[in-house]
Amino acid sequence: MLGLIIFLPISFTLIAVFAWPIFQKAGLPGWKTLIPFYNLYLWLQIINKPLWWYIFIIIPFINVFMIMLMIVELVKCFNKHSLWEQGLGVILPFVYLPYLGLSANEKYIEIDKRKKIKKTWAREWVDAIIFAVIAATIIRTFLIEAYTIPTSSMEKSLLRGDFLFVSKIAFGPKIPNTPIAFPFVHHTMPMSKDRKSFVEWIKLSYFRFPGLSKIKNNDVVVFNYPEGDTVSSVFQSNVSYYRLVKEFGRNNVWRNQRKFGNIQYRPVDKRENYIKRCIGIPGDTLQIIDQDVYINGSILDFPPNGQFKYEVLAPKGINSDFRDEMDISEEDYNYWKRDPQHQLALSKTVADELAQRPSIQLVKPSMEPKGEWTPYLFPFDERYPWNVDNYGPIYIPKKGVTIDLNTENLPFYKRLITVYEGNKLDVKDNQIFINNELVNTYTFGMDYYWMMGDNRHNSADSRFWGFVPEDHVVGKASFVWLSLDPDKSLFEGKIRWSKLLRVIR
Repeated sequence: MLGLIIFLPISFTLIAVFAWPIFQKAGLPGWKTLIPFYNLYLWLQIINKPLWWYIFIIIPFINVFMIMLMIVELVKCFNKHSLWEQGLGVILPFVYLPYLGLSANEKYIEIDKRKKIKKTWAREWVDAIIFAVIAATIIRTFLIEAYTIPTSSMEKSLLRGDFLFVSKIAFGPKIPNTPIAFPFVHHTMPMSKDRKSFVEWIKLSYFRFPGLSKIKNNDVVVFNYPEGDTVSSVFQSNVSYYRLVKEFGRNNVWRNQRKFGNIQYRPVDKRENYIKRCIGIPGDTLQIIDQDVYINGSILDFPPNGQFKYEVLAPKGINSDFRDEMDISEEDYNYWKRDPQHQLALSKTVADELAQRPSIQLVKPSMEPKGEWTPYLFPFDERYPWNVDNYGPIYIPKKGVTIDLNTENLPFYKRLITVYEGNKLDVKDNQIFINNELVNTYTFGMDYYWMMGDNRHNSADSRFWGFVPEDHVVGKASFVWLSLDPDKSLFEGKIRWSKLLRVIR
């Protein structure tokens, strides 16, 4: 909080300081640019804008856009009306504003003495488009962004085809690592599989503004896919690059372009967006026993609409009306028909309803027994014979906490220490060296989270790739405004009217 108190006045002062000589040309003492908040009031007077503008100047993130507008208006005071001149002022105010103020060739013109400039229709359109792009970029970067649910990993809490808003201010918006990017696309240019939509000329370190709340257990969170730092242009994030390397070998993955395409690195903010429920927060100890999640020894409530797989025997199939009524997706139903184990993802309520049907021979929960190891689950070590239904216990790292570090628990924290927190790690003769120093403890530099899908048997989540670092958190899933059934046409009930305008819980 102290840092925020210091940061705000400085940020309000900094941009005005560059206008010191312009204030002087306008007949005001230049030193007044050093007075936080008051300097912006004087700025509004210079450009002859109403005082109500000040309301938007002090609203976080909206003020970024307002300052841009004020710079444009200030540049106009020097008869600069071309697009490139105004753009130069916005992009390089720390260079262009002092130039206008100090140059003897640049004359300050009072607003009532300026010539009125009539814009062409093309310029009007260009200005409107630039305005819209900048405004939308600021809103989606710092306030709220629209997302679509592409997979069934959160069924039935969130459905494939749900359109939702994600609040960036809930947990605090973060500064983009790669601020120079093609607008309104994520990591890849349109009509391309591997052409980057961003440039890395400017790379910014992780910084998050204060949010309205902290992440709590059971919050639905959007985050950047932790294993998405490296991807195959063929498989993208559908299959983890690290899993491909384990299965096919690194040399094969890198050299066989026909099968794997190009191998690319992505910075944190350009990794694929995932949506899951936060099961464990920093400092928690998590364990799954027979599908029940325990946090610090206490059972965590399962989402009412969450799903597990059930063995379902129905020789005549499942009636389509019942499937529609119970929201059994076409994708899940078709998978069940092909599955030799007859497993179908269902909520407990739907499973109980299905079991009452005379045509259904069996509805039995599917569960992997304790001690049966799934090799492709985190931490990928046979010393921990865990599976999706019986997992842990595992400690979720908390910033500032120091743990004993040894070769037994190293598999849990190796990627955290090296990839997420940027340290060099070596193991020699069962001894651990971090940055060439022998260690037996480690202090975490970030908070970490444990994310799982509500469709527990059909979700690639923390059980498969481990912890989610705090710098990967994007925002809180807040509100579904539209829901479209991807398996139906417009005239077959594509719009799920009963699922519209719902708060995400």
